[in-house]
Amino acid sequence: MKIAMGLSYVGSAFHGWQSQPDVANVQDTLEQALTRFVALDSPIHTLCAGRTDTGVHALHQVVHFDSPVQRDEFAWVRGTNTFLPPTVAVHWAREVNDDFHARNLARRRRYSYVLLESVVRPSLEHARVGWTFQSLNLQAMQQAAAELLGEHDFTSFRAAECQANSPVKTLYHIGISQHGPYWRFDFEGNAFLHHMIRNIMGCLIWVGQGKHPASWMKQVLQARDRDAAAPTFMADGLYFLGPQYDADWNLPRQTPAFHWLPGAWNA
Repeated sequence: MKIAMGLSYVGSAFHGWQSQPDVANVQDTLEQALTRFVALDSPIHTLCAGRTDTGVHALHQVVHFDSPVQRDEFAWVRGTNTFLPPTVAVHWAREVNDDFHARNLARRRRYSYVLLESVVRPSLEHARVGWTFQSLNLQAMQQAAAELLGEHDFTSFRAAECQANSPVKTLYHIGISQHGPYWRFDFEGNAFLHHMIRNIMGCLIWVGQGKHPASWMKQVLQARDRDAAAPTFMADGLYFLGPQYDADWNLPRQTPAFHWLPGAWNA
């Protein structure tokens, strides 16, 4: 029996999603909770829709796994949460047929970056928002972001350790809006390279601060060289909003956590 599951987590509590020895990560934490819940000797292994880096939060991560036991859908939620720390919560579970694959069947993925513009660094929002003490120019950043829409080779925004087979990805949407002292940057694409959004954020902020004109973004993109771009921006304000699947799978498109973001505006 295959189960699909949606969860949220605080990324600052973990060294990313992926299983790795000797450090806290979301995958091992979830798999240990699932294994304890089913009370079997053999461990349960999960596969996620989008692997998040150290410090990156998730409002709607989707995973799938093969279960050796039958449980009601809500029992998967309450039972697994019993064994999870406060920084991780399962929101829903669905039995799916064997063809479902959380990563391969995701048509699109969405992220948001939340940034605080303030002369004083964040305290209550520590690790929940990025930070800039310099003011930003909305129009310049929007013009720069427009250069990235469509299918491109995003090598200039790719981390050296990225394991993707190809740097060619498609960005469908980049939205930038300001809400008081908070900025929100929304990204939607078919897939993302390692550190791709954080590297784009670094460039957008440089443009917003007036260090480069909006046209510089096109030069960075066409260079296909990581050294042409700005430094990787901090992970603190980055949120994985979740994958999008064909409607036939009848899976929730968001979790209740989706309605909370720093700055108090809905996703």
